[in-house]
Amino acid sequence: MRQFTAIVNPTAGGSAAAAALLRVARPLREAGADLRTRYSRSLAHARELARQAAQEGRVVLAVGGDGMAGGVGGALSGTGALLGLVPAGRGNDFARALELPRAPDALARVLLDNEPRSVDTIEVESARHARTVVLGSVYAGVDALANRHANNASLLRGSASYYAGGLRAVTTWRAARYRVTVDGREHLHIGYTVVAANSGYYGSGRRIAPAARIDDGLLEIVMIRDAPRRLFFTLMNELRTGAHVHRPEVEILRGREIRISADREVPYGADGEVEARLPVTVRVLPGALRVLA
Repeated sequence: MRQFTAIVNPTAGGSAAAAALLRVARPLREAGADLRTRYSRSLAHARELARQAAQEGRVVLAVGGDGMAGGVGGALSGTGALLGLVPAGRGNDFARALELPRAPDALARVLLDNEPRSVDTIEVESARHARTVVLGSVYAGVDALANRHANNASLLRGSASYYAGGLRAVTTWRAARYRVTVDGREHLHIGYTVVAANSGYYGSGRRIAPAARIDDGLLEIVMIRDAPRRLFFTLMNELRTGAHVHRPEVEILRGREIRISADREVPYGADGEVEARLPVTVRVLPGALRVLA
């Protein structure tokens, strides 16, 4: 019987994280599992709590959104520890990539019975930001600005906050000149964003990289070129299905190491949390994390 330590982000969706844990805790405990709960004061504190639980040989449950999943998963990357997710945030995109069920009883069965799966993680390095490891994606451009607006939209939840944040970001965005180096080969790009995707999803279910796989040892690099704002809004809508990849304004590359820089200060983000400025280098860490999926 697995022993669990839940790391809870008490700010994810207000009280949503605590409520989500309560719903899955009942079937876990009824099955005889030992479950402890730790509340984090910050993402750095959550990483510390996760490492402590892993050293005790316990399954670490990240309870919250993509920031919590990425922070805890990044802390466990390369350690051999086992991660489970209890989705309770605004986006929950890595949980989508793992195809986790929403029903608490079904999620509990996954956590209790399923065999671990090895997935890739992403190492992020920047001269302006401490090295970190995340799970889903690193994005540099208008989407990073949109995510910042979404995180500050206290009255909106889920995809609505991301859409509103996107509208606000696009109205003030001017095309950046990027230099994108993929496995040593340089590409010049003028446009809205560059996304290095491990997971196919970001922005609360938007399929930014439909062909991305979390266990293939590669990152999908999605670059959206400069286009009229009206067309970009159409592209935003097409992200729901992944149809945007067929547009001539969208270029997709694959690689293991990507460096992104720009001709001006451009923000980048990762897993909905990391906020910094280019340049940044990202590398895939193949099979570095064991998860329950």
